[in-house]
Amino acid sequence: MTKVLGVTHARVNFDVLRQACDCHVHVFGPDVRYPFWPGRAYTPGQASIEELTALHRALGIERVVIVHPSPYGADNAVTVDALRVIGGQARGVAVIDEATSDAALREMHAAGVRGVRVNLESAGETDPAVAKQRLEWAAARVKPLGWHVQTFARLPVIAALHETIAALPVTLVIDHFGRPDAALGPDQPGLDKIYALLKSGKVYVKISGAYRISQVPDFVDAAPIARAMIAANPDRIVWGSDWPHPGGGKGRATRDLTTREPFLPIDDGASLNRLNGWCENRSELEKILVENPARLYDF
Repeated sequence: MTKVLGVTHARVNFDVLRQACDCHVHVFGPDVRYPFWPGRAYTPGQASIEELTALHRALGIERVVIVHPSPYGADNAVTVDALRVIGGQARGVAVIDEATSDAALREMHAAGVRGVRVNLESAGETDPAVAKQRLEWAAARVKPLGWHVQTFARLPVIAALHETIAALPVTLVIDHFGRPDAALGPDQPGLDKIYALLKSGKVYVKISGAYRISQVPDFVDAAPIARAMIAANPDRIVWGSDWPHPGGGKGRATRDLTTREPFLPIDDGASLNRLNGWCENRSELEKILVENPARLYDF
């Protein structure tokens, strides 16, 4: 067991594969070097590269994908600098806006960025028409670089956009299971659209952040959904810890931005063990932890 950011993480109970990848983490701070975006929805604590690497050392994780967090807006400095520090075992997903130049995109590519995130959930955006416009704009910007688009959105939004997603000129990566309600099971409305997109090979899904979709101990009701997604296409599933676990966003609209939002005390050792339990065999596990991330993130 190991402790990082005050959280004790369970010992991993299986042999982790070489070059296993955690495909969804964030780095925050230090504040003096990386100021927050005034338009942010929340103010996080600090979570350093050193703490991240300590966690991955304990878990046996060798590769990482750093996803640029929303409190920094489209200033990707904290993420790009982290990529440069970690080096070739790291890739990144940036956030861009209309002011982001093509030269900036090329510079980020050289640092290891391979995708852009369209974060609809943190912004509270649930209008499929707006979501469609933002996804298509992002896809057009990054297609010349061979990047993908990643989206954090609720299941009804993703389901409403399944035809748009199928027609995008780039691959789409769906965060956190596509935000279903785990209590409603694997046959709930909208998940059929994600299964179909998985089967087509058009999307990857991150089976990450089970605590974001489940409210029961050990998130056991997330297991049937994870299993259904793996069965739909094991070549299009990746896993992420979601470290350091920014709070679920409840009530953010009314929060004082001068108050730090605490990270959730999630056990990432248990999360990795849970993934192993979701897989029917070692081959599936190898696809999810090693082969699929290597393909998607150009390792």
